[in-house]
Amino acid sequence: MRSYPLTDPGAPELRSASRFLRWIAGRQRRTLIAGMGWGVLWMGAQAVAPAALGRAIDAGVRGHDRAALLGWAGVLLALGASQAVTGTIRHRFAVANYLGAVYRTQQVVLRHAVHLGGSLADRVPAGEAANISATDAVAIGRCLDITARLAGATVSFLLVSVLLLGTSVPLGLLVLLGVPALLLGVTPLLGPLHRRQRAQRAELAAASTLAADTVGGLRVLRGIGGEREFAERYRAASQRVRAAGVDVARVEASLDALQVLLPGLLVVAVTVVGARLALDRRITPGQLVACYGYAAFLVTPLRTATEAADKTTRALVAAGRIVALLALQPLRAEPAVPATEPPTGVGLLDPRTGAEVAPGLFTALAAAEPVEASALIDRLGGHAVGEALLGDVRLADLPLPVVRRRVLVSDASPWLFRGRLRDELDPFGRAGAEQVRAALEVASAEDILQALPGGLDAELTERARELSGGQRQRLVLARALLTGAEILLLDEPTSSVDAHTEARIARRLRAARSGRTTLVSSTSPLLLEQADVVLLLVKGQVVARGTHAELLATSAYRSVVAREDVLA
Repeated sequence: MRSYPLTDPGAPELRSASRFLRWIAGRQRRTLIAGMGWGVLWMGAQAVAPAALGRAIDAGVRGHDRAALLGWAGVLLALGASQAVTGTIRHRFAVANYLGAVYRTQQVVLRHAVHLGGSLADRVPAGEAANISATDAVAIGRCLDITARLAGATVSFLLVSVLLLGTSVPLGLLVLLGVPALLLGVTPLLGPLHRRQRAQRAELAAASTLAADTVGGLRVLRGIGGEREFAERYRAASQRVRAAGVDVARVEASLDALQVLLPGLLVVAVTVVGARLALDRRITPGQLVACYGYAAFLVTPLRTATEAADKTTRALVAAGRIVALLALQPLRAEPAVPATEPPTGVGLLDPRTGAEVAPGLFTALAAAEPVEASALIDRLGGHAVGEALLGDVRLADLPLPVVRRRVLVSDASPWLFRGRLRDELDPFGRAGAEQVRAALEVASAEDILQALPGGLDAELTERARELSGGQRQRLVLARALLTGAEILLLDEPTSSVDAHTEARIARRLRAARSGRTTLVSSTSPLLLEQADVVLLLVKGQVVARGTHAELLATSAYRSVVAREDVLA
């Protein structure tokens, strides 16, 4: 059996949902074929058991032949043992097919999510991405899981048809023509089921996204008293999901009912026809019992076929959503011919705004509009499309791993993950305890370490919800410092801390980054006065540069830093 995760899940086929499913199936062709083979042996043994029972009745009971009776009883015992063995092996391969499809799909989705990077959150709601990785991957796994039973059902149906034709042509034709007709009776339900399942998935994704947003902003909602309004929104979204689920359930209930009704009608028809043939002495009592056994057995392949149709429909809906996600391309494409990496000790330049981050200096960026500062930092860090230069080389012409190694962006959102604090601050385990504590000291986060039970070994909850916004912001700053990045871009790193803490961070940050290229976006005088050079960004352009003291002489700078209302 294969071990997971896979070393390389492969490059998926994205031209359509059905092609994606075929690609998944093709990547685990061996286990699929093996599962189908064992499925055929397993269900084939069940299919021929009524024939052996009929022969035992005719040869052993009616013929009063004890040896024949014992012989056919032995055949039945062997068929039962065969079913037990082949059924177990078939199930193992079916589980392997299920797990292989689920894990491969999840790995492909996760790999692409990493490839999309920060642009994923802007283009796909968080709840939708989670549902694709979980719910949709499971739907595809279930589709491949049933292939072993479907192969057995198909072959056993043909085998029973041949056996019935050998017994009686009318009975054989009744089964051979009746089963496809019954399956056609189910087909009209598949289209509505497909559409309603797609609508339900859309409503479920919307509700999941709303729930994630509500839980994430619960502290804010409590502060403004908005819990009731958002609860009503989620209740309405839940009702839409429920209504969509009921619509799906109506069709599924009809499908399940037909899975019982249609095979039942076939059993009745075969039994009635067989009984008439037995009364007319055209078939023997043993053949009549066998015919009833065949009819009862046919319920299994018929239900398997309708179940396979249902799971395939669900898998196509899921594959469609997965293909839509995988078709998204990152905003920053890898260069076809990468440029030569510039030497260390060079700065950054954004031609669009004229912002220059000089090498080895502590630069501050004061922006009239914070969103413009964030956009500039994203361009300088290679997170957004632009013409930013590292030295004299465009970032867009460098491989993304090179850009990420040379330039680190720590954005304004203090995002922390669940897990041990030590691993959160130093994910790769490269820093010693002293280095971690030094970074925490620069970020003025020693008090957080002392307050947490376990210190660096303390376990943080999801998004570190037990910490305040200022505490999370300081820990994120410490994490950025621990990378020792050649060029560090910090977007509003102290916006959530008090003035005394901010003053300490500003002094320590300047000292810790001495001689290394650093850009800090802020309008706080406490940070600006520590900078070697300050850039003033107004209406998308750097309109002034100099020290904090020098720029205070200009009204444009004072309007941004001191909030004077002098800008037009």
